[in-house]
Amino acid sequence: MAIRDILTYPDERLRQPCKPVTDFADPGFQTFVDDLVETMASGPGAVGIAAPQVGKMVQLLIMDCSVTRRPPKGHHGQVICVNPEILSWDGMETGREGCLSLPDYTGNVMRALDLSIQFQDRHGEERALSLTGFEARVMQHEMDHLEGRLFIDRLVSRKADLFKRKVYQKSRRG
Repeated sequence: MAIRDILTYPDERLRQPCKPVTDFADPGFQTFVDDLVETMASGPGAVGIAAPQVGKMVQLLIMDCSVTRRPPKGHHGQVICVNPEILSWDGMETGREGCLSLPDYTGNVMRALDLSIQFQDRHGEERALSLTGFEARVMQHEMDHLEGRLFIDRLVSRKADLFKRKVYQKSRRG
């Protein structure tokens, strides 16, 4: 496994729509999935990552909300989604988002509160999930990457809803 370099905005590859995965038996694909898992785990506070963020234009994303300081109740742990599709959504809520590809900013984005999706796992098996709250937000954020969208595209106002990320230094005590 290897940690891949994260593309950062304004890299044009982040704006390209991704192609569906068709060859799940390809050892190169399975190695790439492992690399993406490791890359996400190495990111500061990362709860999701999508293949285009490391320059591979395929419909693959990984989400793991269990790694947050306060994991949402009933979370699904690590979810590897290939060729995901939203079946239904309900409710809307504004919330703060950040992104490995825009490391210096966060922003307020409106997303669906509840989401039903279908996808294939890393081996091509059909799956479905119902997501709510933070997990639904993360899934929508990562699915946007597969279509060449970034959270900054969903801001109502860049002036009012985009924020410079605060950098916290570790205390010298202790």
